[in-house]
Amino acid sequence: MQYEGGHRIPFIAWWPGVIVPGKVTRQTVSLTDLIATCAALAGEGLPDDAVEDSYNILPVLLGTQPVDIPIRTYTLLKTGIRRGPWKYLDHQGCGGPTRGVHSYMNPLLKPYDLPEKEPDAPGQLYNLDDDPGETTNLYFKHPDIVNELKTQYELYIRSGRSAPLR
Repeated sequence: MQYEGGHRIPFIAWWPGVIVPGKVTRQTVSLTDLIATCAALAGEGLPDDAVEDSYNILPVLLGTQPVDIPIRTYTLLKTGIRRGPWKYLDHQGCGGPTRGVHSYMNPLLKPYDLPEKEPDAPGQLYNLDDDPGETTNLYFKHPDIVNELKTQYELYIRSGRSAPLR
């Protein structure tokens, strides 16, 4: 699932004497980043054809990454991409789960089924700072951001990677 409920989770790191306790960052990281980070900790490189979406987040953990410079400009999602607060999904709104116990047809979940506000939009754009519940598709209101994110998403798909070559 590409919606915020499956992605907005805290990442907690503990390394006494190395990571400053209580330090908070708004950097976007991905579980795949642990591979490049562990390789960096071990002093090993990764081949260019392995973990193509993994970034070394050690500078963030050590506090050497400037807070105003993201460790990754874009975060690749299964069917979309994110940059800062902006998330673009390269498909029409799905209206939420449609089958099984998680279906909005389930009487317990039916009250949470939101109507699609932009049913003619070929994609979805959300500002997660303003709308973490992804209730308002901004696809038609910000065509410049849609174009930027869609172009970058398609580039990553064609190249097979989002992390720079090592």
